[in-house]
Amino acid sequence: MSDFDNRPTPEIFTPSGLNRLVRDLLEDALPMGVWIEGELSNVSRPASGHIYFTLKDASAQVRCAMFRMAASRLRFRPTDGMHVLMRAKVGLYEARGEFQLVADHMEPAGEGALQREFEQLKARLGAEGLFDQDRKRELPAFPRRIGVITSPTGAAIRDVLSVLGRRFGLAEVDVLPVPVQGREAPPAIASMLRRASASGRYDVILLTRGGGSLEDLWAFNDESVARAIHASTVPVVSAVGHEVDFTIADFVADLRAATPSAAAELLVPDGADLARRLDRLRQRMATLMARRLQAAAQRADHWQARLNAQRPQARLARDAQRLEGLRRRLLTSASQANALRRARLDRLQARLAAQHPKGRLVPSTQRIAQLRQRMATAMSRRLERDRLRLTEQARTLHAVSPLATLERGYAIVFDQRDAVVRHAGDIAVGDRLRVMLGDGELKVRRED
Repeated sequence: MSDFDNRPTPEIFTPSGLNRLVRDLLEDALPMGVWIEGELSNVSRPASGHIYFTLKDASAQVRCAMFRMAASRLRFRPTDGMHVLMRAKVGLYEARGEFQLVADHMEPAGEGALQREFEQLKARLGAEGLFDQDRKRELPAFPRRIGVITSPTGAAIRDVLSVLGRRFGLAEVDVLPVPVQGREAPPAIASMLRRASASGRYDVILLTRGGGSLEDLWAFNDESVARAIHASTVPVVSAVGHEVDFTIADFVADLRAATPSAAAELLVPDGADLARRLDRLRQRMATLMARRLQAAAQRADHWQARLNAQRPQARLARDAQRLEGLRRRLLTSASQANALRRARLDRLQARLAAQHPKGRLVPSTQRIAQLRQRMATAMSRRLERDRLRLTEQARTLHAVSPLATLERGYAIVFDQRDAVVRHAGDIAVGDRLRVMLGDGELKVRRED
């Protein structure tokens, strides 16, 4: 018997059995999975939602898969050439006997360290009070000038300008250009924030850029930028990245907007809504004015009714009669006084002529002439005083007379029965009317 015949019978595997054994050995050896870093290549995304790719370095490569459930949790889109950090289970694809990794988590390489640095800075600045709500300021309701700190060529500024122009074209917008990515970005952003705040030109400042990875947005997680926002004397709005992205600048700013477009809508009022509000206010003002005019017209009608109730024509006639009576009494009194004085002078002259010789009549005659002249002068002065007093009384009566009102452009309307017309509804079409004006009367007829 040969040595070959004495060896134990070997276990014989089929290809599928051998692949299954190798798979079990790999999964047993690395049950918790591994973290692996490398460069993506041959990335494909079939309709199933799974992602298939190769992870490689300078010396080797391994085939990988990420199934749909895990792929839906990715915050970025894997592409060829991207350097990633991945957590995966080591296994074997039995059908082909190919060694592969099944990934359940993937992030851009270096993002884990950045995330830890982000959390540490956030905790430190939060402890200092930079995120306190009681220090955050309200935005102006109608900003006149807005400073937008961003890249002048990015999509974010186009979105912001489009929304601002559509909503509130009265706002003046200055684009303050800065790099928003790379090493030079943080000092440039912090410097521009300080300059914009110190200028006193702006009512509010918008700090914004489009979306990207954590590394792309890292300039807005810089401590110098955070402290420049905190020191600003002008309210600062932060709109960095997409709705799911949060940066340190968002926590320090007076207001955080989900996107650049959303920030523009928060910064200014809606012009169309303002126009509607102004229209409503204009209508309210017109209504109030109409009510006041109506009340004034009612008061005027009331006073007109009171005036008409006092019958101005009758009062005018009585005042005219009284004035004529006073004038006649004045003339009669003056005539009577003049006659009495003349009679007294005649009696005095007769007495003088009887008592004195003829040679002494000449001086007495001269004396009588002087007395006549004095009496005439006194009578003239008395008549002038009485005339002035009568004129003053007439002016006083005229001031309170309805005729003075008529001379200012008002009119009194009488119907066919000479009754004062107080309401337009009291007159029928075709009725004849008499209108008293300041300088005469008109005969009219109502047409409609």
